[in-house]
Amino acid sequence: MGLTQIVVLAVVQGLTEFLPISSSGHLALVPMLTGWPDQGLTMDVAVHVGTMFAVILYFWRDIAAMIGGLLRAARGKRDPNAKLALQIAAATVPVLAAAWAFEHYIGDAVRAMKVIGWTTFGYAIVLFVVDRTSMTVKRVEHATYVDTILIGMAQILALVPGTSRSGITMTIARLFGYERAEAARLSFLLSIPTIAAGGLWVILQLYEADDRTLTVDALLAMALSFVTGFLAIAFMMAWLKRSSFTPFVVYRLILGAIVLSIAYGYVTI
Repeated sequence: MGLTQIVVLAVVQGLTEFLPISSSGHLALVPMLTGWPDQGLTMDVAVHVGTMFAVILYFWRDIAAMIGGLLRAARGKRDPNAKLALQIAAATVPVLAAAWAFEHYIGDAVRAMKVIGWTTFGYAIVLFVVDRTSMTVKRVEHATYVDTILIGMAQILALVPGTSRSGITMTIARLFGYERAEAARLSFLLSIPTIAAGGLWVILQLYEADDRTLTVDALLAMALSFVTGFLAIAFMMAWLKRSSFTPFVVYRLILGAIVLSIAYGYVTI
């Protein structure tokens, strides 16, 4: 890939991973709309790893608290931070199993413009309805195992491009009554082990490929997506403390309509 394509992919990933607008959908659309060759799953996961480090940096206090809580729990002391860590771990198992099955039996079959258009459009409506009708009373500290496992299972839907991992997890969290910023916080914390597993897969792929150029490209993409991802998290957390998901819903509806128009031949590019 050329430098321009790497930069575009990294910036797109960084900006869209933590906004409820689907990074995987945008990454799939980039080559479709530009005529560039598809960057492949390895590069897609590489830029996701960059955004994972952005989450770790932004929420380092939460992560340190969970690690400390696990250490205290190992000594027989009850700790709410240890409970949260175990909840996140339990919520990660279903999506990892589903991701393995998805890769082996479905693969790129859903990386189609029509699929991305409908998921982008449809889940925008779901997010809007849930956000407008749900209570706003719970924080991450109130999370139960049932809450986190169901929110974690929602990530399985995001294996289909256009759904948005952050979007669907925030939607389910809002359905359970979490405050908007707290729904985002829980969504972002849930992303860490999921993306970390994907990161291990990328490292294995790069090792097996023994391709220095691909490795350099992947590392550059990680670095760029890390920076833009951190900025996107900071923006999202600040935004949701004072406003709603409506602007993102509007964006998804417009993007979905455009993608569907192109996919069904009403608009040519």
